[in-house]
Amino acid sequence: MRSDDNIASILKEGGLKEGGLKEGGEKQGRPPAVLQVVPSLVSGGVERGTIDLAGALVAAGWTAYVASAGGPMERELARTGAQHITLPLASKNPLVIRRNRAALVDVIRRCRIDLVHARSRAPAWSAWLAARAAGRRFVTTFHNAYPIDMPLKHRYNAVMARGERVIAISHFVAEHVAETYGVGADRLRTIPRGVDLARFDPRRVRGERVAELAVSWRVPDGFAVIMLPGRLTRWKGALDLIEAIARLGRRDLCCLLVGAEQRPGFRRELEATIERLGLVGMFRIIEDCRDMPAAYVLADVVVSASTDPEGFGRVIVEAQAMGRPVIATEHGGARETIVPGATGWLVPPRDPAALAAAIGEALALDRDAQMALARRARAQVAAGYTRELMCARTIDVYEELLFPESSVTAAGPERVAVVA
Repeated sequence: MRSDDNIASILKEGGLKEGGLKEGGEKQGRPPAVLQVVPSLVSGGVERGTIDLAGALVAAGWTAYVASAGGPMERELARTGAQHITLPLASKNPLVIRRNRAALVDVIRRCRIDLVHARSRAPAWSAWLAARAAGRRFVTTFHNAYPIDMPLKHRYNAVMARGERVIAISHFVAEHVAETYGVGADRLRTIPRGVDLARFDPRRVRGERVAELAVSWRVPDGFAVIMLPGRLTRWKGALDLIEAIARLGRRDLCCLLVGAEQRPGFRRELEATIERLGLVGMFRIIEDCRDMPAAYVLADVVVSASTDPEGFGRVIVEAQAMGRPVIATEHGGARETIVPGATGWLVPPRDPAALAAAIGEALALDRDAQMALARRARAQVAAGYTRELMCARTIDVYEELLFPESSVTAAGPERVAVVA
């Protein structure tokens, strides 16, 4: 469906007219409407957070829209009660960005959007220009500390600092935003990502689901399972994990690389490295997993070996919510979500020897130690990294702008204490 047909259909079904909230936030007898703008709805942490927030907005009585190029997660968005508008927002072409700006102005006016929330750089340019043209509130989210190695890259990234409120997904990202773009405390808000503890609950994963994955992925009985979830791309650290397994020298391990290939050829490089190090038969490359809770239960150790800092690292928090021993590289958001020795291990990036040692320690835990670690890890996630907290804090930010006379700015979340 073309974007204008899509918009017209939504307007017809909802009986919507043009217009936004009055100055000062008066509701005109209707709930506020928020438009989130993302490149696509294929997969990933940005998309997951977008859908989670859309559902929370609908549950709170707001009206939620998402504009993107679309993808498989559209169906999940529809189940939340939010509306999707299809536009080519994944494009970085300046001409397409300009056309998207005009299309978004039309969306904003016709759907009576009150606040536009941009979550990625290319669509943020269109969204910012459209929000400014239509006189609507504008919020951005930095999902990582974007590289600024070239002047043009710095200018391209800077649109994310133009929000009336700028959300950072970790203290690591917030420090980068403040130092690099000069965003002050009056506009900057730190809101960690959150996971759905109802979905990521080991007590709700039945044994049949785990057994089905084990059979499908050819996991041998009695073998310890090491899992690295994440896109098959070089910076996710799969090559370091392969070398770490070689250094361990154990043959009773089954290693799962769970994620889709991003660039053609990297999977072949992984397979060649596995063969060169004599590990054929010990690794499985799984390009699609639709039951990650069961996958975490199947794993004895979960690894996040990113060579470059991640803004947050959703895998780390999901695995802790499932009570699994987690090993991550010591940079970026991982420093905030893992407490070494209490909820997991942190190792230097690009250090297969240190990674091998940590895997060995995790596999050596007895049952009592595993259960104690699981309790601490899940308690930490419940205290500070839930979907509900993330969504509530984001809606608080929206209310700061839309209803300034009645909103109270919440203090940014501090580091979560470990719960014994």
